Amino acid sequence: MSKAPVVISSKEQFTGILKASKIVVVDFFANWCGPCKAIAPLYETLAESLSRPNAVTFVKINSDNHQDLAKEYSVSALPTFLLLRDGEVTLKVVGANPSELKEMVQKLAAEVESLGESSGDGGGGGGSWNGAEIPRGYSNITDQVETRGCELLNADEDAGPVKVLFDSSKPSALDKGKAKDDPAKDWVQSGADDQLLLFIPFQSSVKLHTLQLTSLPEDGQDDVSRPEVIYLYINRPQNLDFGEADDTEPTQVVTLTLEDWNADGTTNISLRYVKFQKTTTLIVYVQKGSDGAETVRLDRVRLIGEAGAKREMGKLQKVGEDE
Repeated sequence: MSKAPVVISSKEQFTGILKASKIVVVDFFANWCGPCKAIAPLYETLAESLSRPNAVTFVKINSDNHQDLAKEYSVSALPTFLLLRDGEVTLKVVGANPSELKEMVQKLAAEVESLGESSGDGGGGGGSWNGAEIPRGYSNITDQVETRGCELLNADEDAGPVKVLFDSSKPSALDKGKAKDDPAKDWVQSGADDQLLLFIPFQSSVKLHTLQLTSLPEDGQDDVSRPEVIYLYINRPQNLDFGEADDTEPTQVVTLTLEDWNADGTTNISLRYVKFQKTTTLIVYVQKGSDGAETVRLDRVRLIGEAGAKREMGKLQKVGEDE
């Protein structure tokens, strides 16, 4: 399927694309504009590599044919490139400057890769499995976890190592064929009681929007439960012990009910986004399991938000600045 930029034929078509696509990149051009023609191949290449259905759409608008749109978006020189999120302009590049255009779309690259080509249905292939829908506008940033620095306290030694929580594959508990063929346990479970303390460091500062947990106790295991009460702490240099965790004010407290878990045993925990804007470490303290069970189990942990990759804004013009 071609991913060439969509040539806008009407304002109604453009409005429809803004409603359907989370991110829209716009090239205002004119047929007589030499610089527009010079940079067009680069724009088409970027569209080919970064377009995603209903997520990222590249369009071209002939300013001569659509002077109403050019006026609405204050286009005073050609070419002009806009980056819109949820219909709002966030970045603007004026002129045929390849480096600035590349910088504008560079910030999309990590998010686009995380979006992938699937909707998280848990099917085969090399994509990352998600147990629930990812909130619109955010990405699975679990690959930002520094797994070598992760630590899990009160883990049952007979279960899997902590790194299995961040495995990108579908849990074996949902893939019965895999569970039979592979005796390795790809989940963690508490040992002495129904508490777990999970320390998660990140490769860089990230913005967290949602914590996605998957817990799949086997049918008939009354002594194993899903988490019910969870305390979250951020930006601690190392893991807390259980006494410290109980005595420390958490960044957020979460209480889960049976209705919070979907058919794949996954819950999306919405975080207080303002508090999780600059997160370098996250501690997930399962303070209590459900139904008074003796132990608690976790199969997967997914972090949803925005990766904290450093980027140079260069001469990009932020919307609201004087032109």
